[in-house]
Amino acid sequence: MSVASEVVGLLERLAAAAPMPRVRGLHLPPADKRGEKEGEFCALELDGGVMGLSYMLLGDTRERLAELDATGLRNADALQVARWYATEAGVRRTVGFAAANALCRWFFDRAGFVPDASRDSIGELDPAPGDRIGMIGHFGRLIERIVATGAELTVIELRADLVGDYPGYRVTLDPGALAGCNKVLSTSTVLLNDSLEAILANCRAARYFAMVGPGAGGLPDPLFARGVTLLGGTRATDPDAFRAALLAGESWSLHTSKFALAPTAYPGFEALLTRL
Repeated sequence: MSVASEVVGLLERLAAAAPMPRVRGLHLPPADKRGEKEGEFCALELDGGVMGLSYMLLGDTRERLAELDATGLRNADALQVARWYATEAGVRRTVGFAAANALCRWFFDRAGFVPDASRDSIGELDPAPGDRIGMIGHFGRLIERIVATGAELTVIELRADLVGDYPGYRVTLDPGALAGCNKVLSTSTVLLNDSLEAILANCRAARYFAMVGPGAGGLPDPLFARGVTLLGGTRATDPDAFRAALLAGESWSLHTSKFALAPTAYPGFEALLTRL
């Protein structure tokens, strides 16, 4: 069973235990922000201001989201929308992923669970000389930090124009290059493009597998069961200010907090469900 199917299955059980909020709206940054960090993510908002984020630059998703009749989502059944994550593709899968993330945040809030704050932006991998670090996704701002530690770095990318050898690291399209890595830092986009299972199959030697990014806000149980050792995501702390910043194409970092969730610090879905 896929991660998406397992996540939706857990949300189905959650819906049977407590009435869920409905969708308040889908928020997109301005189209002219494409290519900038502020233009990479959309947000699905639930009643009460809970936000769920999703990367939206895969294929033509950004353009199709702009064409989507978002009014049809207002007051929609949030669980029904979240089901799209497991059953649909493209733009509907993207919206479904955001809904699943939003429902996870709502669940955690209802259960009184707040993940620990993140200590850094590289998944707490603590790279050092002798480490072989695998990076899934070109985290441009983090590459220099990792290379500066003396660790060996291999970046796995989908963009052929980035492939090559650079000072201190290399970029390749081949996920098989992860086989010798003892630590891996992955973008949460692998949850959207169905590449997670193939990636993990090449990471059996890794002692640490951190998944980070604004989209890493869903139920972690299926990920921890597959060997993910840390989930680092983003939580909106001021929904109104966050929404305004996203719609304006401005940085929303001042209106969010970053968390780092490890299996040892997570009570688990079953335990949290009993708190409702």
